[in-house]
Amino acid sequence: MVRHIVAASVVWLLSLSFISLASFVAAQSTDDDAPAFTEKRSVLGYGRLTTNDLLGDGHDRWRTGSITSSRVWGYAWSGSAPSQFGALLETRLQGQIIAPAGLTRANPADRPYAGILSVGLHTHFKRGAVEFAAGVDLAVIGPQTQLDSLQSKLHNIAGAPEPSTGVLALQIDNQVRPTIVTEMAQVFRLGRRIDIRPFAELRAGAETMARVGADFTIGQVTRNELLARESVTGQRYRVIYRSEPGVSFVFGGDVAVVSNSVYLPEDRGFLLTKSRTRLRAGLHWQGKNSSLFYGLSYLGQEFEAQPNGQIVGSVRLKFRF
Repeated sequence: MVRHIVAASVVWLLSLSFISLASFVAAQSTDDDAPAFTEKRSVLGYGRLTTNDLLGDGHDRWRTGSITSSRVWGYAWSGSAPSQFGALLETRLQGQIIAPAGLTRANPADRPYAGILSVGLHTHFKRGAVEFAAGVDLAVIGPQTQLDSLQSKLHNIAGAPEPSTGVLALQIDNQVRPTIVTEMAQVFRLGRRIDIRPFAELRAGAETMARVGADFTIGQVTRNELLARESVTGQRYRVIYRSEPGVSFVFGGDVAVVSNSVYLPEDRGFLLTKSRTRLRAGLHWQGKNSSLFYGLSYLGQEFEAQPNGQIVGSVRLKFRF
């Protein structure tokens, strides 16, 4: 009963969100500062984030690894997203592997193996002080992604345990799931070097949830830049770079109410936790010709039989010659 109420609430919130977005689009014609769509877009930035539990607690389990990349096209970047819906477009690619705690012995009580490849189109825009991000991702799931074979080959080279035939026999079946994602946020500057950015996110598709949280930044690096949120950890990675050399520390967290997940199917007896919690911290370093990000994220339990959470690490190293 509670899950049905949550699902209905998420659908209602999504409907309200898209009604608001539609009103923003309709209002664009009155925005004198909006660029004409007849102008030619150019690439404004590129971002990438690699996440793996070997960079965190050292275990090879659950949300074990992902690579996410974004490329942004637009007319110009003035330090914040444009007011016009669709003026700034982001294409997003992600590969992700979800695995049980043990790769060599099948355990029906642990979460099933899943390989996911997704491609998405998102837009970032701003109305007043409120920032919006909205888009659609198409998730291709199952053995058809060949991520199980890729992991087996990589583990074989590294001398690590490979997914067994029994584990792969229980993996999530082939399917394709579109996922709608919207985020609304606002930045509050608490001082010359401290920002807090509360946000709300709605997601419907492969996983359906409503999430609220906040991110803190101490330092000047990432100010006046475009950052995208990685879906597994919630870490925000830089896509448009405009910072002078320096260091910023980031902290954040969020909590979500999840109504369904194709990665934890009910027909196999999995019960979702009542809430899903994430905590994260990281460091952005910007040099003259290079930059580095390293972050740690705590991911709380996602299903009732999961004994504890996990810690994963995220990294991005960029060189400019």
